Formats: sequence, structure tokens, C-alpha cells
Amino acid sequence: MRFIPYLFATATIIILGASIPKTKAPEWKPLFNGKDIKNWNVKIHRHAYNVNFGNTFRVEDSIIKVRYDQYGDFNDQFGHLYYKTPYSYYHLKLDYRFVGDLHKGAPSYTLRNSGVMFHSQDPKTMPVEQDWPLSIEMQFLGGLGNGKSRPTGNMCSPGTNVVYQGKIAADHCINSNSKTYNGDQWVTAELIVLGDSLITHIINGDTVLKYSKPQIGGDVANRYDPKMKIDGKMLKSGFIALQSEGQPVDFKNIVIKDLSSQYDKKGNLKRR
Repeated sequence: MRFIPYLFATATIIILGASIPKTKAPEWKPLFNGKDIKNWNVKIHRHAYNVNFGNTFRVEDSIIKVRYDQYGDFNDQFGHLYYKTPYSYYHLKLDYRFVGDLHKGAPSYTLRNSGVMFHSQDPKTMPVEQDWPLSIEMQFLGGLGNGKSRPTGNMCSPGTNVVYQGKIAADHCINSNSKTYNGDQWVTAELIVLGDSLITHIINGDTVLKYSKPQIGGDVANRYDPKMKIDGKMLKSGFIALQSEGQPVDFKNIVIKDLSSQYDKKGNLKRR
């Protein structure tokens, strides 16, 4: 008889455990449907919100193509294509490749240079003459075929700061430890963002950079609404945007896992 309570307790634990619903694992969701950019919004420097000047962002062959064939001189018309919904905790994945030549008048530093902005301000809050959104950038660079190292998956911070190796990063950009990718090859980039905590950059399956605590601060962005730039404010969420800055570039297979269900309101990982 002395074993009966033990057996009863064990059975009760099993029954109760079976009744606890499991958190559904996040699944990949396409941000780009391969057909159009109706779920995306455009903001190009010197132009009003949602004016896709020069058909800069266009869809062909299930690819978002960034082109400048309808421009004259580039004239610092830096642009961004924003997905309509902001995110906080997520895993983003996309493929990109550089094609063609740098457009006439574009700054030399934009050669084989593009990126994805995240934790960005709402583009609706950007004045016509604001050049860069207050945001964090996962910067993409292509090799120049000269044998020199040119890593990709770097971090740049227009109007923002991040903590790197235990302190606020001193430079606007931080290089990753990725390989150099020359030519017009497709490269797979992944970005894991955990609110205002850890951020991880992954290139072709390799983790190439980690940093944390994204926040408003720093310079580089110009002619923004001063009410939007509250230095020291932590960036817990924001918009995701593809970049146009003078170099033709293609994007495809843009998917996301929303990880917010895995974290509580304080940003702590929920126990399972």
C-alpha cells in the first residue's frame, strides 16, 4: 500500500503535464510575395513618402530589383523600401546580389554597397529632406575583385548607437568577420534581433557579428525631425527596409520568423 501515493502522484503529474499547451514554434513567413511590393512603402531622399521616384524599386522575375535607369545624376537620392509592419523580436533571412555599375553621381563609398535597415523609425515621420532613417543597418558589401578583404554583414548606425565589446561603439560602422564575396553571386544574409537586447548577423550560415543595446544617438542622419531623435532611447522595435544608394542590387527570398511569442514583456525568454 505504501507505493500507491507515489503512483497516484506520478500519474497526476503526467496528466497535468499533458494538459499544458505548448508554445507553437515560430514559422517562416514571406515578407515579399514575389509578385509586387504592395505590402511595402517607399521613402526616397528629396521625395515625399511613398513616391517611388524613377521606379527605383521594381519587381521582375520574383526579385525586388533596385535600379536607377530613370535617374539623371544620382543627387544623393538615397532610398529605402519599408515593409509595412514593424517588428521587435525576429529572425530575418534574405538573398541579395550586386549587379551592374555604380550610377553616375553616386558617392564612391556606395560602390557594391547596400543593406537592410531595421529598428527604423516610421518612414511617415521622415521629412522630405531627411537622407537616412534613424535606424540600425546590416550593411552588405561586395568584393571589388582586387584581392583585398571587404567583409559583408557589417553594422552601421545612422542616428543611433550600439554596444559592442562592452561599450558604445566609437565608429559609425563595425566590420564583421565574414569572407569577401566578389562578382554577382547571391549571398544569404540572416539577422536575429531580440528587441533592445542581442543582435546577431549571419552570412551564408556563418555568424559574423554580434552586438547589443541599440539606441538613438550618434550622427550621420541629417535633417530629421528633432522630436524623433531622443538620444539614449532604447530601440525595442521598428521597421525593416531595403536600401537604394546608387548601386544596382537584387533581393529575393525575404522571409521572417516572428519570435515575439517566445519572450515576455520584459524581454526574457519564456520557460517551456
